[in-house]
Amino acid sequence: MTVSFHKYGEYFPGTGDLRDIGAGKGKYYAVNFPLRDGIDDESYESIFVPILTKVMETYQPSAIVLQCGADSLSGDRLGCFNLTLKGHAKCVEFVKKYNLPLLLLGGGGYTIRNVARCWTFETAVALSTDIANELPYNDYFEYFGPDFKLHISPSNMANQNTPEYLDKIKTRLFENLRMLPHAPGVQSIAIPEDGLAEESEDEDKVSPDERISIRASDKRIAPDNEYSDSEGRGEGGGGTRGTFKPKKEEQDVREAPSANNGTEEGVGKKDIMSGKEEKAGGGWWGGGGGCGWAGRG
Repeated sequence: MTVSFHKYGEYFPGTGDLRDIGAGKGKYYAVNFPLRDGIDDESYESIFVPILTKVMETYQPSAIVLQCGADSLSGDRLGCFNLTLKGHAKCVEFVKKYNLPLLLLGGGGYTIRNVARCWTFETAVALSTDIANELPYNDYFEYFGPDFKLHISPSNMANQNTPEYLDKIKTRLFENLRMLPHAPGVQSIAIPEDGLAEESEDEDKVSPDERISIRASDKRIAPDNEYSDSEGRGEGGGGTRGTFKPKKEEQDVREAPSANNGTEEGVGKKDIMSGKEEKAGGGWWGGGGGCGWAGRG
């Protein structure tokens, strides 16, 4: 979104007509307010404030770049306006009130001593600092004569921007801004809590004599088919081993007849769950999701 208040009509660079509103996806995102010669502080404020207010309401920018061209000041060699430093700086004051990231830039200005005055004063406005109207002595002090003051006075040039003309342009620009889609609003909705709260580290500190709710008690009971991926890695091997509680009838094991009267080396067990044999003193084990080296014996 760009907004410009400028001299228009047989004036370089010849752009900035009221009908210059942008094109394609950028249509209506260019706001141009063409002005005639001699606009003063009061007239400028009467158009700047309402136009910028409408732009802020409609577009809702997240940052602002404000170009403070000094060629609109009274007495400029090329400019045709009649603004004072205070009237020019009111634009900075107004934009600053929105408390958005703001980048201030210079711009045109062809009476050098007034350019220095303008940027000095508006830097002070941006910093919310008051500075004296009397200029301190410096190497270029003689350039600011004959009054050697910070502020300048308007000239007696006629203001060709009539109230009717300004109101007509404002109405047209308001109509263009209504064509813009409003910035989307985000409704504030409370985020519901998770269905199951995370386990607290203080559960182990709960007194065993203190009664807990049934719901809290159910959270501590692991289902029979519950298993964890983190328990499936053996020493020196990958894979995932499921751990679960076998049913009672699956816990029974049968021992094969011993060839040496039941000594440990001759006993073989058959794991009903895995279907594999584990030999005492052997080098592997099985358990549901992969193999890991145990390294006994």
